[in-house]
Amino acid sequence: MQNRIYIVGYMGCGKSTVARIVARRLGWEMIDMDKRIESRFRQTINEIFATRGESGFRKMERNMLEEVCGMENVVISTGGGTPCQSDNMEVMLETGKVVYLRMSAESLAKRLIVTHGTRNRPILKGKSEEELHAFIEEQLAKRKAYYERATHVMDTDGNSAEETATAVINITQEA
Repeated sequence: MQNRIYIVGYMGCGKSTVARIVARRLGWEMIDMDKRIESRFRQTINEIFATRGESGFRKMERNMLEEVCGMENVVISTGGGTPCQSDNMEVMLETGKVVYLRMSAESLAKRLIVTHGTRNRPILKGKSEEELHAFIEEQLAKRKAYYERATHVMDTDGNSAEETATAVINITQEA
């Protein structure tokens, strides 16, 4: 049995929520890579992007991935872009099971506007729902080849976080 589960997907798909539930049910530690980076460097992701640029953030993210991929009994919620950088997906596939929480651009746009808002996500700020939907469609198309290399791809539109967590546990705990 693998003792490392990576949860990947686009922002707003529920990676952190699902990872928290899965970890609690398995009695494992949950790691949110973005929150861990923020805690370690005492800056928000937005501040890191502003002060160190995307390349600086991606280097920190890669270092954090190398750190967590050596841990045991963990459920790791990655950043939305983590699987698309360098050979990060290969590292995750070699060291655990990777679950892609696939959600439609329409559902993601609604969740990001209604549930999360866009004020804390500069890349989304000021976009109408239509513009946001188009932006997400474009981003998903670019990331599809990376995300779909996951060990398991789960369509999660319409599922609750609890239902998704149950499905993640079921598919990742099979021999």
